[in-house]
Amino acid sequence: MFNDQGAKALLNSRAFVRSTATALALLIAAGSAMAETTIKWMHLEIDPTYIGVWKQIVKNYEAERPGTKIEMQFLENEAFKAKLPTLLQSSDAPDLFYSWGGGVLKQQLATGALLDLSEAMNAKDGAWLKTYNPASVKGLTYDGKIGAVPYSVGTVSFFYNKALFAKAGVDATTIKTWDDYLAAVKKIKDAGIVPIAGGGGEKWPIHFYWSYLVMRNGGQKVFDAAKNGEGEGFNDPAMIKAGEQLAELGKLEPFQPGYLGATWPQTLGVFGDGKAAMILGFQNTEANQRTNSGDKKGLSADNIGRFAFPAVTGGAGAVTDTLGGLNGWAVTKKAPPETLDFLAYLTNAENERTMAKAGMIIPVAVGAEDGVTDPLVHQAAQQLAGSTWHQNFFDQDLGPSVGRVVNDVSVAIVSGQMTPADGAQQIQDAFEQDQF
Repeated sequence: MFNDQGAKALLNSRAFVRSTATALALLIAAGSAMAETTIKWMHLEIDPTYIGVWKQIVKNYEAERPGTKIEMQFLENEAFKAKLPTLLQSSDAPDLFYSWGGGVLKQQLATGALLDLSEAMNAKDGAWLKTYNPASVKGLTYDGKIGAVPYSVGTVSFFYNKALFAKAGVDATTIKTWDDYLAAVKKIKDAGIVPIAGGGGEKWPIHFYWSYLVMRNGGQKVFDAAKNGEGEGFNDPAMIKAGEQLAELGKLEPFQPGYLGATWPQTLGVFGDGKAAMILGFQNTEANQRTNSGDKKGLSADNIGRFAFPAVTGGAGAVTDTLGGLNGWAVTKKAPPETLDFLAYLTNAENERTMAKAGMIIPVAVGAEDGVTDPLVHQAAQQLAGSTWHQNFFDQDLGPSVGRVVNDVSVAIVSGQMTPADGAQQIQDAFEQDQF
């Protein structure tokens, strides 16, 4: 039996043990909380189905990597472009974000805002590097530095409403040249149908027309010379002719009323609601028009056709030259090391195949090609496979300053507010100013 003093000692010892155990539990909990890493992933995807695919990939990753949390952050396209430069210089910078590559990515890499991925991707005899199509890595490499992890490749082409084409008596298979295209636009308009859904509010959707016309008229030689400051630059006759052809399209008033204020989602909605016969858009246009349509169903897949941007008679470019993105995920310099592990996981062959099957991407991961099953996306993949020159979007390739002018000029020319010659000179002036 204990005396009073022994009993008190025992009680005190038990209290000490309990308090110590509680303290240890709190320390362990605090340690676990401190050990958890949050990776901030900024994207601009709007399709809920696609986001659902990503969320499942994230769920799988977090289950396999306890202590790592992926926080998905969304910004609308134009807000993304406007806010990202400021975000990259702030404490709110994302750890990884979507990139179109080109001059914008090159500039971000040069400023030191991004992590050079060369060392990580070349480690262990380039084990990570070898998981991607070599051309995709090369396209995101600048001055020997890899600026982004390859994600997807894509091309811009025309999508059309088969029912509206039939109503207007237009056969899409006969549209081979720019003159054929203009004739089709006239015929569709004469039938009382809006020929094209246009997104002039964000401007870049209109620059697709000018870019493709430059490519068809001048070919790679003319464009490469211009962006390298050689020859007549953006005042090359082929550039001016491209503007003249764009102006000719504009005079037909081919777009829906109010197109100069239309955002890209609204433009997709116009096409998806059957209010325009055509749209010049990305490889995933079929899915995106559905998402942005009034009833969220849009046009049925079997009512949508696709054709390449037509050739220009006498032009130096080929109809097999393609315009589109080589997209990747850039990593900011202060991102936690786990970011690279997540990116390798996100873009591995298995996950890229899953995304391809969902119609999200044309994959760049080796072995994921068989995931492309959607008919329209498959057509885009086939077109890319036969591409004789794949050019990144002009507004991305030329960098933010010149790219912005290209977009502005494209809208100004098609709307009749600027002459093609003045437009070419403005781009040349912006290019020369950007060199200082």
